[in-house]
Amino acid sequence: MNDGDRAFVGSIPEIYDRYMGPTFFEPYALDLARRLTGFDGALLETAAGTGRVTRALVHALGPGATIMATDLNEPMLARAGENIRATNIQWRQADAQALPFEDDRFDAVVCQFGVMFFPDKAAAYAESRRVLRPGGRFVFNVWDGLDLNDISKVVHETVASLFPDDPPAFFARVPFGYCDEARIRGELAEAGFSSVEVERVALETPAASAADAAMGLCTGTPLRNEIEGRRPGGLQAVVQTVTEILFREFGHGAIVGRGQALVVTATA
Repeated sequence: MNDGDRAFVGSIPEIYDRYMGPTFFEPYALDLARRLTGFDGALLETAAGTGRVTRALVHALGPGATIMATDLNEPMLARAGENIRATNIQWRQADAQALPFEDDRFDAVVCQFGVMFFPDKAAAYAESRRVLRPGGRFVFNVWDGLDLNDISKVVHETVASLFPDDPPAFFARVPFGYCDEARIRGELAEAGFSSVEVERVALETPAASAADAAMGLCTGTPLRNEIEGRRPGGLQAVVQTVTEILFREFGHGAIVGRGQALVVTATA
């Protein structure tokens, strides 16, 4: 992974939240929050992004629960703080690989689609284990393979076809590149978790339009950096081509794709 794979800067946080959030993250945020319905302890969220899970947790958790929502990327966290107002949330910039919290502080750790971006996953897992109290849960999800996430697959293949000599590989390399269940189980065991459960969850990924999906995936993720690096000034032309292909594959008006993720629950 290179630094560009984690570069959610400039206008990316706003575009990411507006176009990516409702389609790809909201369905799975609700799924994660459902798994913690009624939870009444201290919860840490890592890689909170623009706060999709945070918002869902506010509605799902018990009245005594507290949320410490963290992210390495301050612009993303600032966007989340603007969107969500709740007295039981604290926002803090933090690196999931070196958490600034004492041992045994939290009863649960939650992370939505963030683990794939951690350069040192073993360190991040060890840190989650360290800050959890005995018996606490680490609940997170990661995308399954590209073949099981149809909108993203079409965008990946379309953009790659536009740059045959140097195809952008961000999607395959990072967000959809960490779905080996055996590897995940092994790395969590090495971090000291006593049990690991993995569930594959397939959900619809609805978008207001093919154009919205193209805009989100091409300009609201680090794929944008790969496109602009290969074709300065050509981003909008790429978005237009991707939109046309998505129209062809999914139709006009509101579209519905299919996504699949691995949802992991590890017990300290």
